[in-house]
Amino acid sequence: MTKLWKKYILWFAQEHVDFRVAEFESIVNLFGLKFRHLSQQLLNPFWLVEFPSDEQALQYASRSIALRSIMELYAHGHKMPEFHEQLKTHVQTNGQQLEAFFKAETFKVTVETYNKHFSQKEKVAKIESMDYLPIEGDVNLKNPTVEWWYLEFYGLDPTAVPATADDIIFGRVLAQGQRHLIKELSLKTRKFIGNTSMDAQLSLLMANQAKVCDGDLVFDPFVGTGSLLVSAAKFGGYVLGSDIDFMMLHARCRPSRISQKVRDKDESIRANLKQYGCEQRYMDVLVADFSNPLWHNRISFDSIITDPPYGIREATEKVESKHNPKDVTRTADMVHYPSTSHYALPHLYRDLLDFAAKYLRLGGRLVCWFPFHREDYNEAILPQHTHLRLVANSEQILAGNTARRLLTYEKYLEYSEETAQQSPSEDAVETTDFRERYFNTNGALETRTVRRMRKAEQREQGRREMELRGKQPVDVRAQKCDLNKARFD
Repeated sequence: MTKLWKKYILWFAQEHVDFRVAEFESIVNLFGLKFRHLSQQLLNPFWLVEFPSDEQALQYASRSIALRSIMELYAHGHKMPEFHEQLKTHVQTNGQQLEAFFKAETFKVTVETYNKHFSQKEKVAKIESMDYLPIEGDVNLKNPTVEWWYLEFYGLDPTAVPATADDIIFGRVLAQGQRHLIKELSLKTRKFIGNTSMDAQLSLLMANQAKVCDGDLVFDPFVGTGSLLVSAAKFGGYVLGSDIDFMMLHARCRPSRISQKVRDKDESIRANLKQYGCEQRYMDVLVADFSNPLWHNRISFDSIITDPPYGIREATEKVESKHNPKDVTRTADMVHYPSTSHYALPHLYRDLLDFAAKYLRLGGRLVCWFPFHREDYNEAILPQHTHLRLVANSEQILAGNTARRLLTYEKYLEYSEETAQQSPSEDAVETTDFRERYFNTNGALETRTVRRMRKAEQREQGRREMELRGKQPVDVRAQKCDLNKARFD
């Protein structure tokens, strides 16, 4: 059976590279696909992979957000003579299987490069160099019956582009990835968004790592405007969420769009799902305090995907009773507004992992973001639980020295109070509280002058890096000053 396996090229978008392996492994695990890695350089924009059949390759492409396209490999060489020799041999050896594609009514050949630009004349020359291919159809650039890709890879370093391509690849396009969903679910056109609404691409990646499939029950305990619910519903999950912010869940908070003064009356999480044809997947959202769980022990979620508040743009709050000597003046008919207090991130993640261990089904996944300062990072600060196994850990760099990691946990042991333990210790996590470090740099509050100097140094470093890449730095501040002067001339 192994001799029937076929070689494929997975051509990725060079964006959120650190998430690529985690998404691939999640999709393969979701569909139970068999594969063999032939590439060792996983940071490259292409992987060489073997699947047993086209059907399994198409299953992977039907869910991948990181994938641009998947191609059946015809030839792969490191030198031009080697490449053409391989392509000729492949056509001669597999002539009968390839005959239907070469005799298709219409075709298209796309020339793609990485880290180097080709003019249109150079692209045509590359295509004409393969004139030995027995293609008989007519050219159709818009809607071809068969599409081939010719790829040249010139390394990852834009400051050291080699004279000749490191890899030359040719193959037939089998399918495109699902990157069209990024534009379809874009926040720019979404009905209801907030300050911390999750980017469409990242929310789709989270849904894939949670292995959301048709009929799954998906929960977000810090739902906000429901961005993660939209992506989970798009993949067939039934979604529900909760949040302590009453104003946010009822769309009565201040609008996030600069052109919008007041929110529309029909803005809601349900309206978002209706906008994308997923309203039937919406169950409900609840105003609830996550630190005081309200769920019955019999409930079981297939996956939990969430982005907890970090205490920067959105407050981390929980309901807490506070002694008030004026309570004796209250009457039964008076409205009660519960008191809130700061919900420290170490306590929040402790509660989140314990909640997942209790309410996830066996094999279910928790996918959540974990913020940190890069200089503080080591694996000891990551939340852990005896009933959950960390299966993926991907980094996204944020502004300054901050970053966050997308952590994916899988429940592998049924929950019991006796065996429930968490590590690292609470004290160990307290020392790296994200909010405290964010506003208290190097143990001392920054003055305005120190902050300006640090930002100026970062800008200068950015200009030097642009010059190394051959780009001309633009002085945006000077342009703004000139524009303002011109208004009064």
